[in-house]
Amino acid sequence: MIRSPAVAGQFYPSDPRILAQQIDGYIPIAKEKLHARACMAPHAGYMYSGHVAGAVYGAIEIPARCILLGPRHFPYGAPMAIWTEGNWAMPMGEARIDTELANELARAYPRLQKDTLAHEREHSLEVQIPFLQRLAADLRVVPVVLASERYEALEEFGHAVAQVVCAQKEPVLIVISSDMNHYESDRTTRAKDRRAIDRILAIDARGLYDTVRNEEISMCGYPAAVAALVALKDLGAKEAKLVRYATSGDISGDRDEVVGYAGIVFP
Repeated sequence: MIRSPAVAGQFYPSDPRILAQQIDGYIPIAKEKLHARACMAPHAGYMYSGHVAGAVYGAIEIPARCILLGPRHFPYGAPMAIWTEGNWAMPMGEARIDTELANELARAYPRLQKDTLAHEREHSLEVQIPFLQRLAADLRVVPVVLASERYEALEEFGHAVAQVVCAQKEPVLIVISSDMNHYESDRTTRAKDRRAIDRILAIDARGLYDTVRNEEISMCGYPAAVAALVALKDLGAKEAKLVRYATSGDISGDRDEVVGYAGIVFP
């Protein structure tokens, strides 16, 4: 399967030259880059959240192999869906699906269904690809979208991710794609987001799950973050670093209804 971009020309430029220039402008020059097990970056239009994503990707070494975990915004396809073969056609060239790694993950967690329908229109993973392509040679990705909200399923999946990553001879980066709270005031959003971010920085999967649900935080990618935190705990992660936080109000000037964006690195 060749998957065409769903939001090129909307969330990010469709012209490869302009896209490369825009990404380069978002990525700060770092004297030293961290080796990271995982990262979390937003998936809004680059105009609003590109500077947060750029701060994340500019801070870390990007290996050739990445597992992408994000939300399924549209009600199509399996609730836990993996795409296992083909290429992702993007403005700056095709990104290959890492079929071997994807099949290993599907075998490790059989509830993860091989389903391209869930990926067809989804933008949450797509907007990460240009940043990764710009920074990693010979990029290969494993796209997974999650709509399941049962903690037990997310925990089991997280253990499977860790098992597969641990078995690889080459480094694998886990990329969590998520925006934070949606469409409340800037003040409310920052307060809610802080509570969720505190649980992420503590690598507390259950705490994040309970905080998001009990505090009514509309963090769209929290299932992906919960699963990744379980995996990171298994992989021995001890800390996390918030590299940048912003809201859409910082760009638009509208502080009445904003979306929050957090960029986090897990060494």
